[in-house]
Amino acid sequence: MNIVITGNRNEIYFLIKSFLEKGHELTYISKDPEMCRKISRTYENCNVLHGDPTNSNILEEGEVFLADLLIASEEYDPDNLIVCQIAKRLYSIEKTLTIVNDPKNIEVFKKLGVDVVVSTANTIFSIIEKKISLEEINNIINIEEQRASIVEILIGEKNSVVGQNIVDLNLPKGSLIGCILRKEKAIIPRGDTRIEAFDKLVVIMLDDIKNEVLNILRDRRIG
Repeated sequence: MNIVITGNRNEIYFLIKSFLEKGHELTYISKDPEMCRKISRTYENCNVLHGDPTNSNILEEGEVFLADLLIASEEYDPDNLIVCQIAKRLYSIEKTLTIVNDPKNIEVFKKLGVDVVVSTANTIFSIIEKKISLEEINNIINIEEQRASIVEILIGEKNSVVGQNIVDLNLPKGSLIGCILRKEKAIIPRGDTRIEAFDKLVVIMLDDIKNEVLNILRDRRIG
């Protein structure tokens, strides 16, 4: 089996060791150069790539399209969702697995197409005002049937959406602000969640309305 692993969790060493011992082909991708050096020195049979796995170009360089399984183990849950969605939607990876910090994200991630979601539960964020219902997510967007994109958008200090509630943005049907990264916290927003300057919005949208959504949010994409 060809396996791609991303992230910097403590579980990484155990996973890599176990998979290599069972004869699997393995590629490890991380934006942490020191972690890449350690893995490269410790496991000679593991292909190591330094880069941000939320960037589709990096995943392509790592030949993720050849993988039977992708395991996303990033520090932040939204990054794990982005990695899994890119692997599924752009490269048709058969199986994706992610390790999440917040157990409340398990069912949401599954509804958004991640095959296996495991909670570590030992890293607790002071997050989640109230989770959007799974029924609402299904009504807004059905990723299984239509091609969609996930984009991380930085809200600048002078952006006109600062101070607005999400419900007042009038985003088109087929789009969803799935998560807000605010300082060191991740928030699953409600309609009455107010957008603040320097928020990073993880936005899920159907491709045919992508330009419309980005125009509303001033198209301040990261990376």
